[in-house]
Amino acid sequence: MGTLTSVAFAAATNIRFGSFHCNLREKIKTPMPKVTSPLRERYCFSSPEETRVFKAVKCLGNDQNGSRGIDGGENRDTKSSVIRDSTVETASREEEDDDADEKSNSSSINEFGSDKTPYVSSRPSTESPIDPTYSSFQIDSFKLMELLGPERVDPADVKLIKDNIFGYSTFWVTKEEPFGDLGEGILFLGNLRGKREDVFAKLQRKLAELAGDKYNLFMIEEPNSEGPDPRGGARVSFGLLRKEVSEPGPTTLWQYVIAFILFLLTIGSSVELGIASQINRLPPEVVRYFTDPNAVEPPDMELLYPFVDSALPLAYGVLGILLFHELGHFLAAVPKKVKLSIPYFIPNITLGSFGAITQFKSILPDRSTKVDISLAGPFAGAALSVSMFAVGLFLSTNPDAASDLVQVPSMLFQGSLLLGLISRATLGYAAMHATTVSIHPLVIAGWCGLTTTAFNMLPVGCLDGGRAVQGAFGKNVLVTFGLSTYVMLGLRVLGGPLALPWGLYVLICQRTPEKACLNDVTEVGTWRKALVGTAIILVVLILLPVWDELAEEVGIGLVNTF
Repeated sequence: MGTLTSVAFAAATNIRFGSFHCNLREKIKTPMPKVTSPLRERYCFSSPEETRVFKAVKCLGNDQNGSRGIDGGENRDTKSSVIRDSTVETASREEEDDDADEKSNSSSINEFGSDKTPYVSSRPSTESPIDPTYSSFQIDSFKLMELLGPERVDPADVKLIKDNIFGYSTFWVTKEEPFGDLGEGILFLGNLRGKREDVFAKLQRKLAELAGDKYNLFMIEEPNSEGPDPRGGARVSFGLLRKEVSEPGPTTLWQYVIAFILFLLTIGSSVELGIASQINRLPPEVVRYFTDPNAVEPPDMELLYPFVDSALPLAYGVLGILLFHELGHFLAAVPKKVKLSIPYFIPNITLGSFGAITQFKSILPDRSTKVDISLAGPFAGAALSVSMFAVGLFLSTNPDAASDLVQVPSMLFQGSLLLGLISRATLGYAAMHATTVSIHPLVIAGWCGLTTTAFNMLPVGCLDGGRAVQGAFGKNVLVTFGLSTYVMLGLRVLGGPLALPWGLYVLICQRTPEKACLNDVTEVGTWRKALVGTAIILVVLILLPVWDELAEEVGIGLVNTF
C-alpha cells in the first residue's frame, strides 16, 4: 500500500512540475547557454528584464534519455535507485562572476536539483525499453510492474559471467536471448568446445566461485536449432536464472492444512469403498444408493455403522498402497538430495483414491534423476498391489477363507483386460461366468491399487508417467503421448467409466509438463528407456477394458452380445 501511494504521489508531482515547466518555456524565449556539468545540469535564462526574477532557474525539461527534472531526472535512469539527498550544496558549481544575489537564488532553488552523491541501487539494474514519449504516469506504471515482477538477472552480472565463465575452451557465446517463463533470465547461445557434460560441470564450478549461490545455470537443447551439433547430438545452450526465481518455494502452512483435510477425505472414501464391497450384506436402501445411477440422496448413515468394522481391512489396504507409493518417491529422492512436497491425496469413492500430487521442491540435477524418482513411487505401489491381488486370489479359492469372501458383480472384472484375464485364469470359468463372484477383499484392494497406479503412470503432464516419459524421451515425445492419451480417455478406450473424471482431474491439476532439469540434455541409459516403455505397455493393458465379445468367449461375466 505504501508503494502504490508513493508511486501515485511521484506521478502527481511530475505532472505538476511538468505543467510549470511548459508555461515557463513559453515565457522564456532566450536560448539556453551551454553549461557543462558532470551531473548534466542545464540552466535557462530569460531576457534582461526577467533575469532578476528568473535568475539561475534550473531547467525542468526532459534530458536526452527522456528523463524529467526533480524526481524524474537522473534517478530515473536507473531502476529502483535509492532516493538521493536533496539538500547538498551546489554553490561551488556557480559561475565565479555571478553576484551575491545570483548565488543566493541559485542555492535556494538548487535544493531541488541533483546532488553529487553517486547512485546506489537497492536492486539489480536492468535496461528498460521505455520510450521517451511515454508520460510520467506510464513510466511509473512500468516501474511498478517491474518491482512486482520476478527478479531479473543483473546485466552487470551477465557481462561479468560472459567474460569470466564462458570462453573458447568451453562454450563460445555468439548470441543472448531472454530465458524463463517471463523472460526474467538470459539464454546464452553459441558453440560448444568440448564434451557437454564436462563443459557443464566446469561452468557450474566457475559460476559458484564467481557468484556463489545467486544463480542457477541450466543446460538445455538450443531452441529453434537449425541443425545438430558437429560433435554429435543436439546443439546446446545455457540458461541463467536467479535462484529465488528458478527454485520452487517452501510449503506454506495453508498447504499443510489442505493436505491434511484431503487425507481425512481420502480415509473416508476408502472406508466407503470397504462398505460398498460388502454389497451382498447391505440393506436394500444402501445397495440402491451404490448401484442405481439415479439415486442421489445418500442413505441413513446409521444403516452403515454396523459395516464400518468389516470395511476397515479394505480401507487399510487401499491407504497402505497409497502410503507405500509416496514412500517410494521419498526414498528415491533422498540419495539424489531432491526435496519433495507433502502429498496431496485425491479422494475417490470408486477406487478409494485417485492417488496423490507430490511436487518437486528443488531443481532436479538431470533427467536420470527425474526418471528414477518418478518410477520409484508407482513401482513401490504396484509391488504391494500385486502382492495383495495375488494373495486375495489365492484366498478366494481356499475353502477355509469362505467366511471372509464378499460377493461382487462379475461385470467388474471387465474393467481391466490384464487383471480380468488373470482373475479368469485363477478362479476358473465356472466362478467367473456368473452374475456374482466370491472374492477376498484383498483382491479389491489390489485391483484398486493397480488401477490407481496405472492412472498415475499415464504419459500426461506432471503425472508420474508424464515425468518419466519426459525424462526418458524428451518433452516433444511427451506432448505426442499426452495428446494420444487425452484422445483415448475422451473416447473411453482407457479407464472405462473412470476415464471422464480422471481426464478432468488431469486437466485441472496435472496438465503442465515438469520444468527442465539443470542438465536437461544428457540422455538416460537404454535400460531406463526400456523400463519406461514396459511400464507404459502394462498401463495400457490394465486400463484397457475387456470388450464384450472377448468377455463372452473367455467367460468373464454373463454378457449378452445380441
